[in-house]
Amino acid sequence: MKIDEIKLLHDYNDWADGRILTACARVSSEQYAAPTSYGHGSLRATMVHILDNIWQQRITLQGYYQNPLADEAAYDTTELHEDAFPTFPMLQERWTMERQGMRAYLDTLTEETLNSTIRYVIPGAIRERVVWHILIDLIIHATQHRSEAAMLLTSYGQSPGDFDLTMTLNQRA
Repeated sequence: MKIDEIKLLHDYNDWADGRILTACARVSSEQYAAPTSYGHGSLRATMVHILDNIWQQRITLQGYYQNPLADEAAYDTTELHEDAFPTFPMLQERWTMERQGMRAYLDTLTEETLNSTIRYVIPGAIRERVVWHILIDLIIHATQHRSEAAMLLTSYGQSPGDFDLTMTLNQRA
């Protein structure tokens, strides 16, 4: 995998997130937080799950992947919880911050880093992954949950529209 390919896919991811966020801004506060039987239990919970940055933290925390500790509590990689984002503007603010962090990380990538293997701790195990595999998985995982959010948004009369990669490529031309 090449850096420009990873950046293109993350451009697509940001574009698709933008479509979802724009649609979310059009729903009421009640719809944003309403319990549902789809996604992660509400539009808010589904959006927070997309935002959750544990993987980003795993690949960007200095030292974490070079020498994972038996005590993973030494690194703050706790999952985000929807209660931390009672309003959509709060979620949107954090989203902007996380996106900037990922962009900054992508801008520092080298071919060596992209193809390197990282080690990280999960409860009871140490895992290894190639960095570009993680960067691709972030996009695939977000795509799954954007689809869930899109279904909820559509049910609220606020469809985000299509998410084709070719739409992003057309905008770049």
